[in-house]
Amino acid sequence: MKQRLLVMNGQRLVQSEQGGQWKTDKVEKAGTLKPGIYNIHLSSQADKSKTQDGVIIYVDREHVYQQVGKSFFKHDRIDFDKVPEIGSHFSVKYDGGKAVVSASAIKLGRGIS
Repeated sequence: MKQRLLVMNGQRLVQSEQGGQWKTDKVEKAGTLKPGIYNIHLSSQADKSKTQDGVIIYVDREHVYQQVGKSFFKHDRIDFDKVPEIGSHFSVKYDGGKAVVSASAIKLGRGIS
């Protein structure tokens, strides 16, 4: 099943494709997610030997979806002790099969140097 996340006007719409048409399954507040279309059906399983550093964009019963650059990764939700907050920038690495979430070292934005 194809799924995508559509963020606009302060709302986050979870949509699935049925018969060539996108149908809205759920509507929630967008929070801190940036407006756009997030094709989470294109996400690949996260490599447990690497650290993924990016924004958590969606959480469902089975997976935690993270955007790293232009790519999407899905982590198994069962690997998390506490599910990270949607819209936050985190680093996810694995230690002994469990996901370890930490605040990202990369700060986006402009500043005075």
